Amino acid sequence: MRRRSLILAAVPAGLVTIAGCGDDKSDSSKASDSASPSPSPSASASTAPPPKIVDGPLPEITAGTKFGEKPTVAKGTGDPSDQLAVKTVIAGGGQTVAENDYIQAHYLGQVWDTAKVFDNSFDRKTPLVIQLAQGSIIDGWRYALAGRKAGSRVEFSVPPTWGYGKSGNSQAGIKGTDTLVFVVDVLGAFNAKSSAKGTDVPQDDADLPKVGTNTDGGAPSIEIPKADPPKKLVANYVIEGDGDEVAAEDSVLVQYEGVLWATGKEFDSTYGRKALTSFGLSQVVKGWAQGLTGKKVGSRVLIVIPPDLGYGDNPPSGSGIEKDSTMVFSVDILAKM
Repeated sequence: MRRRSLILAAVPAGLVTIAGCGDDKSDSSKASDSASPSPSPSASASTAPPPKIVDGPLPEITAGTKFGEKPTVAKGTGDPSDQLAVKTVIAGGGQTVAENDYIQAHYLGQVWDTAKVFDNSFDRKTPLVIQLAQGSIIDGWRYALAGRKAGSRVEFSVPPTWGYGKSGNSQAGIKGTDTLVFVVDVLGAFNAKSSAKGTDVPQDDADLPKVGTNTDGGAPSIEIPKADPPKKLVANYVIEGDGDEVAAEDSVLVQYEGVLWATGKEFDSTYGRKALTSFGLSQVVKGWAQGLTGKKVGSRVLIVIPPDLGYGDNPPSGSGIEKDSTMVFSVDILAKM
């Protein structure tokens, strides 16, 4: 069983709540009833077999043809493929995307027959960050984007089997017979080897832990000083990135390592699980929420959390955290969601 992150104040609700179906035989109507009104391309688990990847047909992109521009896509002509038609329109040179990676992407989605746009992130000016994992996103995205590189624009068509199934998505105006067309600009990709990117910041306070600055995807070292822990929250840059600042209402994608001040013993780590973690700052202990607010994406941050902003006298059972423990974290902020 996968161990749940200990930083969470409670078991989180799904950060992306829209439900769909890539399996024609599953009951997606129940999930659709409670879905968010946003037609983001996330989906419930599917048992449909993998599609064949074919070259076309695909409708023409008639405007907004540069990477990062909102595209205008013509209506599909003729019958769409009953498999997954995929075309790399602009080839990027970044990290190759693999299944179960997280991606950061701008996208536009429309219906093949009508060219009706049912969703796009370009107008929201906020890219989607989501894991290409079964149950997190419709299968069409998983299969179409695996093997593509960050910096690429990819156009693909998704038949119902690998989209929202026979039930469609009524909130988005998608019928169970609709083939969908997506244009996706892959801005970045993240996996268990991802690290902060930025400028090292001097760690001159001998009374605070010193955090390693390696960016090879391995867990950084955390050296606890022979000093009493601070009474107030500490949140200092170790590596300062150049991304957007994180706001209190944001969700983030992170790597982190957590140790106890008293013993230096690790009690939680994404590196140990070999799996990134995403969460809203409203979902985590106060020390994390306050410590990450205002920090820049791409950064590594030292957070020292006193008991009153952590777990106090009620630590999680079986966590290895004693009552009134001061916790020390190294946190890499990979993306804002």
